[in-house]
Amino acid sequence: MRRDEGAAQDPARRVFDADRAAERMGIELLEHAAGRAVLRMTVTARMLNGHGTAHGGCLFLLADAAFACGCNSHGPATVAAGADIDFVAPAHEGDVLTAVAEERTRSGRSGIYDVTVRRGDQVIAEFRGRSRTLGAAAGRPAPD
Repeated sequence: MRRDEGAAQDPARRVFDADRAAERMGIELLEHAAGRAVLRMTVTARMLNGHGTAHGGCLFLLADAAFACGCNSHGPATVAAGADIDFVAPAHEGDVLTAVAEERTRSGRSGIYDVTVRRGDQVIAEFRGRSRTLGAAAGRPAPD
């Protein structure tokens, strides 16, 4: 189990520990701080597309999980308002990928986060996520 005693006090860890999709993909949370997160995933045979390279959806999931940890690190429940990804190079079975999410700006209930997915020093994908912080009631937006 990935949960730890401090998870209840740590919003990024809490969101990550509840992410069943990331868990099934074997994604690990390596580090996190306010507005930042670093996650790792090893590409397995089950993640390959018809060309024998990592499926774009798997790369998106890794980047999105890093984005979720970064934008939830401040405390209030925050969700994606939108996201884009650019695939720069293919990833292959056995590749160990690292996704680094970094906050670019946050104003009111909106934020922008960039995530770079790398294999070693080589960039595999660039992701940009736009976040929206929810209100105090779970799942309900705060009034504007």
